Amino acid sequence: MFPEDEYSPECLFHEVKLMDTEDKHVFFDKLTFMYIEMPKFNKTESELVTMLDKWLFVLRNLSRLFERPAALQEKVFTRLFEQAEIARFNQQDQREYEESIKAYRDITNAINTARKEAKEEGMAEGIEKGIAEGMEKGLAEGIEKGLAEGIEKGMAEGMERGIEKAHYETARKMKAKGFDCKRLPN
Repeated sequence: MFPEDEYSPECLFHEVKLMDTEDKHVFFDKLTFMYIEMPKFNKTESELVTMLDKWLFVLRNLSRLFERPAALQEKVFTRLFEQAEIARFNQQDQREYEESIKAYRDITNAINTARKEAKEEGMAEGIEKGIAEGMEKGLAEGIEKGLAEGIEKGMAEGMERGIEKAHYETARKMKAKGFDCKRLPN
């Protein structure tokens, strides 16, 4: 806390720089410390004008807020209030929330891996089919046309097989872990 008698009660912000005490010049102008005396910030919700006012209000009052104030409806505060709501969960709710997030991430990762593998399979299969078809139709025309068709068909088939495989594998793992698939987030 700053000495109360050195600064006026309205002085909320302090910009501090390192200074050479001998010749009184700023030691390094790229290094600045900003201090805010939060106990001096006493604006009410109706007095909030700038984004800085709103952030200081949130920092000062978050532990006492039970719902999102009307003055803080900007998109930037959405995630903050979502996280604050999660932080208020009891241990059981928090454990269930973390399990559902883990399950969601596991499913997302499995699907992304399946897509990647399916794409690689599809590309390999497509190139193989394209070359085979291209050889039959003639070198110049066949390679160009066959590769395009083969890649497209191979990717589609490979993606479909990979996604089906990932869905089956994920569902099997989740069932083995006792997850109720009806309660998963979308």
